[in-house]
Amino acid sequence: MKKCHGFSKRLVICLSLPLYLVVFIFSLPPFSFFPSPFLSLSVLSLPLPLRFFSFSPPSLFLSLSVLSLSLAPLSLFLPPLSLSLSLSPPPPPLPLPLFPVVVLYTQGVETKQWREFGRTEVIDNTLDPDFVRKYILDYFFEEKQNLRFDVYDIDSKSPDLAKHPSDIDDFLGQVFCTLGEIVGSPASRLEKPLGGILGKKCGTIILSAEELGNCREVATMQFCAHKLDKKDFFGKSDPFMVFYRSNEDGTCTICHKTEVVKNTLNPVWQAISIPVRALCNGDFDRTIKAEVYDWDRDGSHDFIGEFTTSYRDLSRGQSQFNVYEVVNAKKKFKKKRYINSGTVTLLSFTVESEHTFLDYIKGGTQIHFTVAIDFTASNGNPSQSTSLHYMNPYQMNAYAMALKAVGEIIQDYDSDKMFPALGFGAKLPPDGQVSHEFPLNGNIENPYCNGMEGILQAYHQSLKTVQLYGPTNFAPVVNHVAKYAAAVQDGSQYFVLLIITDGVISDMAQTKEAIVNAAKLPMSIIIVGVGQAEFDAMVELDGDDIRISSRGKLAERDIVQFVPFRDYMDRTGNHVLSMARLAKDVLAEIPEQLILYMKSRGIKPCLLPPLNEEPGPEDQDHAQTTPV
Repeated sequence: MKKCHGFSKRLVICLSLPLYLVVFIFSLPPFSFFPSPFLSLSVLSLPLPLRFFSFSPPSLFLSLSVLSLSLAPLSLFLPPLSLSLSLSPPPPPLPLPLFPVVVLYTQGVETKQWREFGRTEVIDNTLDPDFVRKYILDYFFEEKQNLRFDVYDIDSKSPDLAKHPSDIDDFLGQVFCTLGEIVGSPASRLEKPLGGILGKKCGTIILSAEELGNCREVATMQFCAHKLDKKDFFGKSDPFMVFYRSNEDGTCTICHKTEVVKNTLNPVWQAISIPVRALCNGDFDRTIKAEVYDWDRDGSHDFIGEFTTSYRDLSRGQSQFNVYEVVNAKKKFKKKRYINSGTVTLLSFTVESEHTFLDYIKGGTQIHFTVAIDFTASNGNPSQSTSLHYMNPYQMNAYAMALKAVGEIIQDYDSDKMFPALGFGAKLPPDGQVSHEFPLNGNIENPYCNGMEGILQAYHQSLKTVQLYGPTNFAPVVNHVAKYAAAVQDGSQYFVLLIITDGVISDMAQTKEAIVNAAKLPMSIIIVGVGQAEFDAMVELDGDDIRISSRGKLAERDIVQFVPFRDYMDRTGNHVLSMARLAKDVLAEIPEQLILYMKSRGIKPCLLPPLNEEPGPEDQDHAQTTPV
């Protein structure tokens, strides 16, 4: 396994983390102006070094600002007016200032349309403008957030940029990236060349992301319930609670689920910790909804009732104000004497600041991604269109879509973009031996593929060389990744294994044991089920409701997330939207799982020195003990 260094941290399910986005621009190209009614602008080869833009004080969301930039003077040349003059040396250049502006665009997931998010102000008639405007962005680890930065020279008072792209001379260049790409870069600082002008060097843009300070608060609370409704015919109830944050558009977003307390109407749940941003998005009076369910093994949990509260109310701690009636609206409508379905009481409430996911990522933590693909015969003959492995020249199959959806997001947090790709359940050439841990590229010594495209190419090639067989064993690939995770437990690396499968697992006992052992390591597992098979066993491995155990030993952490791909297929055939929804759900728990590992081991993020500063003696000492 490759050796990369760094740190990592947890982001809550739908947690949006505010960041400062710092924009730097270097070496914009110079320009020449020739006499014309409008002084048309053309790009020359003179460098225009720009000073860095930096950002301002913490705010609730991600703040994007361009604070300063320094421009080299432009030169004004007079072209020859006659043949004789053209042979003369040109007059000396005259300094000419720029009026630059940087415009940020974000891209919609469904429409793919670019929408202007914000722009810097224009500083008139200066070669050394200072920008102070800030912009706020929400950061979601589990989403691919596409960004576009356009740079213009604004030589008019019109704010309408549509007038400037029509004049190519006003356009200085652009760059495309994702927010995750910026966050996942060393020290969350990304440098990319500006492009967009054919045949011209447009300079360089440097982007830096910084998390805002008030994202660090985490609320820890504990609840109990009293006299909940009895839902089980042969027992009492197995209650658990689900918490939702209300959104401005009237929808709700899940932010936490408690454990299940078996066979009781008076449960006392373990204390739960939820980032304040995930709980109320910074609005202390925003409604928080809690639903109480009776857990059922088949997943058809029985609704007991619900109540609402707010962060402000919860912050009062244990008091008469934090005893809530659990109400089932349907029962209340049908029964005149209905009062409630029990009560829930807040036992304790505390708030403290913690290290965040971005602290670890910025400190250098690398997230290593490994994929394991099911090559068992139940997938069907790959040459037949009914096979789950069928390679349609016009459309990706479910395996490829799941791989691309998850991998394209995680790859932003791995510096070298080289990923091991494994297969299991196939007979390998030349002797037809069954393997549950073979490299897709055929190279046992070096199973790494270059980026997502490299993995897809290796996957397509494997379908031509191996014979689909069986059975469906997960334990070998889980143990494969766990072996490497066990070798690096200092917080510098975190491992994510994606298993894509179509069928019922054959080695459940061995897989449970492998997962319980892996839960002690810096590792998470994502399982995506494709096809129409029943995935009851996968739900058990997920451990959201009941923590997985093996030989009487509980897993230290919940590290498995399972989803069936069919639940995300868009009825209109919009596979881009399907992939975005899938990635959002399977990746949402990774930051939290990473944070829990770091916290359980007492690992703090590595503090990097500020840009352009040499590390001090203390930093050098720390570097010797914590590789970054």
